[in-house]
Amino acid sequence: MSGEYDAEYRRAREEPRAYWAEAAAAVDWHRQPQTVLDDDHPPFTCWFPDGELNACHNALDRHVEAGRGEQTALIYDSPVTGSVQRFSYRELRDRVARFAGALRALGVETGDRVVIYMPMVPEAAIAMLACARIGAVHSVVFGGFAANELAVRIDDVRAKLVVAASCGIEPGRLVPYKPLLDQAIELARYKPEACIVFQREQQPAELIAGRDLDWRELEAAAEPVACVPVPAGHPLYVLYTSGTTGQPKGVVRDTGGCVVSLLWSMHKVYGVAPGDVFWAASDVGWVVGHSYIVYGPLFNGSTSILYEGKPVGTPDPGAYWRVISEHGVKVFFTAPTAFRAIKKEDPQAAHLQRYDLSGFEALFLAGERCDPDTLGWAQEHLGVPVLDHWWQTELGWPACANCRGIELLPVVPGSPTKPVPGFVLEVLDSQGRPLPAGEIGALVLRLPLPPGTFTGLWGNEERFVKAYFSTFPGYYETGDAGYIDADGYVFVMARTDDVINVAGHRLSTGAMEEVLAAHPDVAECAVIGVADPMKGQLPLGMVVLKDGVDRDPATICAETVALVRQHIGPVAAFKLCIAVPRLPKTRSGKVLRGTMRAIADGAHWKQPATIDDPAVLDEVGSALAVLGYPPPRDA
Repeated sequence: MSGEYDAEYRRAREEPRAYWAEAAAAVDWHRQPQTVLDDDHPPFTCWFPDGELNACHNALDRHVEAGRGEQTALIYDSPVTGSVQRFSYRELRDRVARFAGALRALGVETGDRVVIYMPMVPEAAIAMLACARIGAVHSVVFGGFAANELAVRIDDVRAKLVVAASCGIEPGRLVPYKPLLDQAIELARYKPEACIVFQREQQPAELIAGRDLDWRELEAAAEPVACVPVPAGHPLYVLYTSGTTGQPKGVVRDTGGCVVSLLWSMHKVYGVAPGDVFWAASDVGWVVGHSYIVYGPLFNGSTSILYEGKPVGTPDPGAYWRVISEHGVKVFFTAPTAFRAIKKEDPQAAHLQRYDLSGFEALFLAGERCDPDTLGWAQEHLGVPVLDHWWQTELGWPACANCRGIELLPVVPGSPTKPVPGFVLEVLDSQGRPLPAGEIGALVLRLPLPPGTFTGLWGNEERFVKAYFSTFPGYYETGDAGYIDADGYVFVMARTDDVINVAGHRLSTGAMEEVLAAHPDVAECAVIGVADPMKGQLPLGMVVLKDGVDRDPATICAETVALVRQHIGPVAAFKLCIAVPRLPKTRSGKVLRGTMRAIADGAHWKQPATIDDPAVLDEVGSALAVLGYPPPRDA
């Protein structure tokens, strides 16, 4: 190996100010920062505190001014509507400038908050960039979120305005957004002054006179406005992530740190150059959509794809390969759960053979732990580097990755490789003591966190400190458990509360899931810890079988039990395994292990607002009842 990663990581760790000052030089500043880091009051830190810039200028205007206005900035690919649209940097800038003018005409000023409740349409990105253009703070709520959850977010940020679409489109059905928006505003204590509604032809909405305004009419009548420079510490956006108390946490991302880190990561982590086509198959409602559909690729001068579809069913398991082939995608980023869905329906990757992927260079996976079986399947059929990486909404960009723009390291199945330069990762026990290589503990990040990570929770400094920085002073508590091996490779095994205690032995559910996933008949799986009067907890496995498997599910479950005993040992006490039709997941593909554990334990639980299909909980509850566990009770 060349040692480039080690040298770069060491420099970022030992000289963070010099390192990030160098990265910041690639950004267009209205006022160049003289101070790199204000770290006088940790964990409240501010990078480039005396600098001024505009995120929209860095995403659009500067590329047009540099003579690259005709390059494609955004490709909208929508198999659910059968349409594809392309926007050059000049076209996208002009639409954003005009819509920013429409916002300004409605009284939206720098610092005002705008809630965006949109499906995966170009107007969602336009609304986000228009807010950034005038220094308004956007808060995107996943389209189709329940009315109560939307109301909570409107109240928390005190939204001056809501931008919404009339409907979303799922395979085989329409999801009306406007009735949910109307109900949310009725529930909200803080009423927005107006709503801008983008009418989709599939289901136009009835507008409420005096409050609701038509997007197209507003945009057509508006005058374009210029970018407004803001301090580097000015919030670019607030993005809500579910909290354990049920009260969402509004993660705040600052402008300067976001621009610097995302621009740096496009080159250093993903190895993507200006002009390259980059695709993140996520949603603008999630952090991936913010960082790597809208902002990161555009800061980098790349071409980004905004995809309104699914990995399967729109129309088949070849959907992703079509997009990569048709649009010349160089680097693709999606969740392991998407690949498990494809593998389940097309185990031999027959659909892949229909497309030319000769220009495709790398696949990045994140969002959930990538099991070695899924990794191996993707490597075998794609023939390109398949790189797991790990990060969180709070962090905003990858904390552990195989940085192909620095040095491509050997891939170790089950590991997102090593910490990205700027992140100092350690493993601590419950008392805050460092653990030796190979021992599972709490994964923590030493302060200060690098640029682009969250700077607070909206309106709640006390919760910000208590939730993330109080358990291990001087560190950010990730909430994930894992270990670092002797070679420095990181293994993220589970959320901290998914490390189970079986008769005094701390065991990783992630390690057991690896074993289950390796069974040839298993498409995907989850292992949870359930209460046991003798051992404290016992692991319980749930497996989803591959399409076409006609063997007795009980026999397959018995085989998985034997495999766990063989690979992990009797200490795991793994005896409980059931086959289920599906696993309950969030819309972003995360398996709802905590909810399943609460169902199995007969504890009170609340249906997560982010759940993709609530009916799956009934299926899981019925399967658990066969084993003698209580039926589901949504409290």
